[in-house]
Amino acid sequence: MTDTSLTDTVLGKPTCYQTEYSPGLLFAIPRQIKRDEIGLTGTLPFMGADIWNGYELSWLNPRGKPQIAIATFIVPADSPNIIESKSFKLYLNSFNQTRLDSNEELLNRLRADLSQAAGASVQVRLTLPEAFSSLAMGELEGELLDRLDIEIDSYTPNPALLSVQADAEPVEQKLVSHLLKSNCLVTGQPDWASVQIHYVGAPIEQAGLLQYLIGFRTHNEFHEQCVERIFVDVLRQCKPIKLSVYARYTRRGGLDINPWRTNFSTGGLPPNLRHARQ
Repeated sequence: MTDTSLTDTVLGKPTCYQTEYSPGLLFAIPRQIKRDEIGLTGTLPFMGADIWNGYELSWLNPRGKPQIAIATFIVPADSPNIIESKSFKLYLNSFNQTRLDSNEELLNRLRADLSQAAGASVQVRLTLPEAFSSLAMGELEGELLDRLDIEIDSYTPNPALLSVQADAEPVEQKLVSHLLKSNCLVTGQPDWASVQIHYVGAPIEQAGLLQYLIGFRTHNEFHEQCVERIFVDVLRQCKPIKLSVYARYTRRGGLDINPWRTNFSTGGLPPNLRHARQ
């Protein structure tokens, strides 16, 4: 399968929404297609996950009364496949008129279907309405790159813009930008994100890093692929001792996707805090 084969599917085309349970709507895309493009073969230089949040999940109880929940899905970065987001939305919508005996039945179906599509175990959590007030919001922690007054004349990713202060002592730092934008590989629709670069090593030249991130503005790639490209480019060009890249994309169709890639050996998943733009 190649990227061009995506044009032969329902993706990016007008679609009739199904409201009866239909796991066959899920469309898996091998991660290795784009990893080959950036030279990732064999052992991955990172671990991580794609953190999805679904805000429009609804189904019917046995008596036909609608139920709602906010769902969180954790797809491991070492799974063979990503799940294309439109197909994910269509799949979730297929529960809208589906009667289920219990919340546990819903969880079991979601876990089984998504794990089969991803080719690895996908974690699923539901937040029911009585717990909505417990959900917190927050922004990525770190020094804001967007404060820099820079000139931009290129809007494609250019790793040559990345450099470090080679003669400086190693530091641990988190840098944040809200100016990451890429475009859907299938539809060309804009995808907006905030991104955090957490690293240990020689200080990164911040102006070049911001120029590099803004360079994704006309780039066509899925969320997960953009984050892996950023991770690999920073790792190769700046050679940090440790590195994490975490992007929080704004939602589309009731779903947000938040890829995280890291080679830090300690700590778990980053906080899944919804941002103001999400």
